[in-house]
Amino acid sequence: MIVDTRLSTYINSLGTGNTEILETIEREAIASCVPVIRKEMQQFLKTLLAIKQPHRILEVGTAVGFSAILMAKYNPVPCHITTIENYEKRIPIARENFARAGCVEQITLLSQDAAKALKTLEGPFDFIFMDAAKGQYIHFLPDVMRLLEVGGVLVSDNVLQDGDIIESRFVVTRRNRTIHKRMRDYLYELTHCEELVTSVLPIGDGVTLSTRQCTRTKS
Repeated sequence: MIVDTRLSTYINSLGTGNTEILETIEREAIASCVPVIRKEMQQFLKTLLAIKQPHRILEVGTAVGFSAILMAKYNPVPCHITTIENYEKRIPIARENFARAGCVEQITLLSQDAAKALKTLEGPFDFIFMDAAKGQYIHFLPDVMRLLEVGGVLVSDNVLQDGDIIESRFVVTRRNRTIHKRMRDYLYELTHCEELVTSVLPIGDGVTLSTRQCTRTKS
């Protein structure tokens, strides 16, 4: 846990909840042991959508469609969402949830490996939400940058790995060391890229908030 559990519980108690269909989908996902974005992240996304009001959203990692539906329902302006998912068992559930939420026309689900799907897409997108395999973020980044417009927002979830990101690679279990290294590389690239202004925030399991800017010509 990155933030004290009692503090997180208090912060989450201030939330006003979601639409009925989102609450239902979240309960079903939790009962099926399918991860959905945490309560803190849900509120953070709502706030970002209210500020940015994006028209063209890209999501990498659909799962059962919860976050895509949340973005569709809480973006204050009309938008279209393209979301990518490769796990075959979750794709039909996501499609069914889009129908239940009345979002079929608003959301396009690409049932492909994200690395391949990203290369087929044409930008620009003004809002990109990364919530897929954590060890692949660094590999997705070149195409994400190609697709993100100047002034666009990139949000990446689960970047602090419940605090393990600060540990030595030798402390991390062997099976997680590759993900640990790749996520550190990803965070370094986001925070040192001249085209991005990035904050790393201890919200939920860690999130980065980046915006793309024009690169300044060095004198």
